[in-house]
Amino acid sequence: MLLATWNVNSIRMRLPRVLEFLDKHRPDVVCMQETKCDPGAFPHGELAEAGYRAVDHSAGRWAGVAIAARAGHELGQPDAGLPGEADPAEARFIQADVAGLRVASVYVPNGRAVGTEAFAAKLAFLDAMAGAASAHHGAPLVLMGDMNVAPADLDVYEPALFEGATHVTEDERGRLRRILDTGLVDAYRALHPGDVGFTWWDYRQGHFHRGLGLRIDLALVAADLEPQLRSCGIDRDFRKGAKPSDHAPLLVELEERPAR
Repeated sequence: MLLATWNVNSIRMRLPRVLEFLDKHRPDVVCMQETKCDPGAFPHGELAEAGYRAVDHSAGRWAGVAIAARAGHELGQPDAGLPGEADPAEARFIQADVAGLRVASVYVPNGRAVGTEAFAAKLAFLDAMAGAASAHHGAPLVLMGDMNVAPADLDVYEPALFEGATHVTEDERGRLRRILDTGLVDAYRALHPGDVGFTWWDYRQGHFHRGLGLRIDLALVAADLEPQLRSCGIDRDFRKGAKPSDHAPLLVELEERPAR
């Protein structure tokens, strides 16, 4: 089973690349963030033509999340919003049952600057995620998306440059660890314990071509699924080309579980 997550940075603007990605990889499930759609404007029709059904949580030009599943997979019990988040209207969390998993597409607030109201809202959102993960029962949980937190210095191109900035503070990393402590595993780090694998690069000053990135797009999977992890990788090709998103998609392959 192949799952993917991608901050598309406007699905309408990147729709040709999204369709290209679906055609190339044929993931069973893909979580998308920063879809930037007005309610009712999400491209359900175009995705259906490509063989995917989607559920979306849309709120206009900012944020927005979605989950798309390949034909043959149902999207059951969709639920938009995260109990405890500071501003539910921002559309940053959606979840659904897919292929025996409870899958959530997550777009954590950026936080802007340490000490601001925006940063406090980010920490509150991460706390809410930990609470939801801790309270979850049922199908194995998979949280995928743009976490806007680099879990460790290995995930930052030049840690010294980020001292005192968002994405790397102990406040953020500690909350991410609390989410993991609810019984989740960072899929990429589980399979690549010492590798550098960035998923985001600033548009400015050729950061992508110079290798100046961050690993902030994560797939957090239930610990029970760790033995089924077969691969986890980043398709950098989708950070290239005309009008690319500033993020590259992350793909996770799980070995199919034997039927009971």
